[in-house]
Amino acid sequence: MAAPALFRQARFETSVAALEMLPPDGPGEIAFAGRSNAGKSSALNTLADHKRLAFVSKTPGRTQLINYFDIGGGLRLVDLPGYGYAKVPDAIRALWGRLIGDYVLVRRSLKGLALIMDVRRPMTDHDLKLLQWFGQTGKPVHVMLTKSDKLARAEGERVLATVRVQLAAISPMYTAQLFSSLKRTGVQEAEAVFAGWLGLDVPVAEATLAATRRGGPTPKRMAGMRAPAGKKNPPGQGRKAARG
Repeated sequence: MAAPALFRQARFETSVAALEMLPPDGPGEIAFAGRSNAGKSSALNTLADHKRLAFVSKTPGRTQLINYFDIGGGLRLVDLPGYGYAKVPDAIRALWGRLIGDYVLVRRSLKGLALIMDVRRPMTDHDLKLLQWFGQTGKPVHVMLTKSDKLARAEGERVLATVRVQLAAISPMYTAQLFSSLKRTGVQEAEAVFAGWLGLDVPVAEATLAATRRGGPTPKRMAGMRAPAGKKNPPGQGRKAARG
């Protein structure tokens, strides 16, 4: 497979630990979030065709900062701290939770959220809280069900269909796909979605048409959608729920 076109030029820009450290808003950025050990760093590396763009650790919960990657033209990828890892101290998980929650609500140049889930353990309580919290922004979410190579094709498609039904019940702007960093499958479909968010033209018409046939929102349809009224509790609040 040829190297992905959209994120191939991705280069590390900066890491921040607080909102006041965020770089100035640019024309657009896509944030990547997910439960620790769901394969977020591997997915970013695969999309960028770079083995170590994002650090892949054998110890979940190592991403403790918001990491920015420049992909050219002022556009960026944003790697958010992983959440839900029980061995991270409560104080640190609460800090990460506030950082992520505040970032997604205030960042003007954020165009959408790529939410990484392990296909074998999708839609956890932490994932659902983040999805509901993010709904306030009126921006799209694209779920990447990683490690799809771990399941038989029929089983992966069954999980995908179930997740799509669950997402549709939360927001019409939430979509999903299967993805495998090991097999490098799902790259073009993800590129088509993210390019649409950033207003770019990536020649993956087949994937785009497939998403449209499945009822996923196109950029034109998304432009006319409004954010839900009112706020809900951010993910990570509650007795056992925390983002990290």
